[in-house]
Amino acid sequence: MLDLLFILGGLVLLILGGNWLLKAAVALSLKLNIPKIVIGMTVVSFATSAPELIVSIKAALSGSADLSISNVVGSNIANLGLVLGVTVVLSKIDVKKSFYITDWPVMMFSSVLLYLFMKPDGILQASEGIILFGLLVVFLIYLLKFQKQAVVDEMPEDDELLPLWKTAMFLTIGGAALWGGSDLLVQGAVSMAQALGVSESIIGLTVVSIGTSIPELAASIIAVLKKEKAISLGNLLGSNVFNILAVLGITSMIIPLEVNDDRLMQVDIYWMLGIAFMVFPLVFIPRGLRLGWRDGILLLAAYVTFIYSVVA
Repeated sequence: MLDLLFILGGLVLLILGGNWLLKAAVALSLKLNIPKIVIGMTVVSFATSAPELIVSIKAALSGSADLSISNVVGSNIANLGLVLGVTVVLSKIDVKKSFYITDWPVMMFSSVLLYLFMKPDGILQASEGIILFGLLVVFLIYLLKFQKQAVVDEMPEDDELLPLWKTAMFLTIGGAALWGGSDLLVQGAVSMAQALGVSESIIGLTVVSIGTSIPELAASIIAVLKKEKAISLGNLLGSNVFNILAVLGITSMIIPLEVNDDRLMQVDIYWMLGIAFMVFPLVFIPRGLRLGWRDGILLLAAYVTFIYSVVA
């Protein structure tokens, strides 16, 4: 009963947190005259990536480096396969050329760089973590200086300019609600799964990575329902970049991350690379610069296949 209350309470916090964070993101975009996709790729992405960061640091310090890395790999797969899939099934997203000039290439480059760092020896060293984090700083500076809108804004007239104090309040309580909600949801789901006799390894590869991606799901669905699709797409691309450059970058600077599970480097990381690449052609096929419900079904099918490969 308590596990179910944790799950329900977590979902409520996620919905409220996603709504508050969206209000703050739109207000920041207006206040600073910054494209909404930049806010999505920075402020919203950082807030929704907080669970991955906390889980990864805790896992690494407790000697579970595999959980740190698999959490990020699994979350990146879930962000695009599950979250983006659900989002575009609910509503199409029209994108502009900066998506394929900047946003997607940076996400893909980060993913490939992680693979190149870890494939030879299965270790993410502190020096490599410094490089990852340094690239994040460069990317953020570029976004703030040069990034243009990558998604068509359908209802700019509905944007609400808030006082700075109210923007800060919504940002703080929204991020805290997403963080706390995901923690409650993961705790409840893990406890329920254990009570049902599901192994901890399967829980780690599925429940934890999905649970830490739920803030992205909540924020993205709320953004789409409120016609703020630039924040939705930017949140997902930015979260994947943050997960690699910030979460693994910071964690490996604290303690080197060594992979012990062969599956992670032989199977899972290729799923992460494949689904990240998959988004690019879907934007152009069958109609240019658009993600629609058919694309969402393909992404969801890929994600379901991945989960099946984990639990089978």
